[in-house]
Amino acid sequence: MKVVILLYNLTCFFIGHRNAPDALFPLLLQSIKRHITDYYAINFVVGHCGNFDAMTAKAVIKLKQSQPDIKLTMLLPYPPGRQATLPPGFDNAIYPTGIEKIHPRQAIIWANRYMVDNSDFLIAYACHSGNATRLCQYAYEREKQGLIIVENLAQKKDSSI
Repeated sequence: MKVVILLYNLTCFFIGHRNAPDALFPLLLQSIKRHITDYYAINFVVGHCGNFDAMTAKAVIKLKQSQPDIKLTMLLPYPPGRQATLPPGFDNAIYPTGIEKIHPRQAIIWANRYMVDNSDFLIAYACHSGNATRLCQYAYEREKQGLIIVENLAQKKDSSI
């Protein structure tokens, strides 16, 4: 009998409040590790606005040291400049197709929703009203349809945040 193992390039997206506390970092790191080992996620996409995004990038970059096959991608809601370069640790950037038609005030919201629609997993930190919470609610609706798996770190009972 021949056994075939199919590995997909599973994608995990992150969304969280820009003022997320630094104390969240260990829980975030643990969640990312679990997505790598249990779900085989290898593509991680993060924005670049606020503390949650910064912590997420730091955590994935740290894990890349022992897991060199994982990739870190920066989500760009605005066109990259001509001289734009990625920060250290990032492998590439994504500028979603069609976003150029979106009003600049809505670009971040649209880009985040695009990623929820095109990701297998969402790791969030959504604890009060705002865009992160609305996007998380949208992701939960998609989760009910079996389209994404959502983890909201703000709901972790064992966290001391």
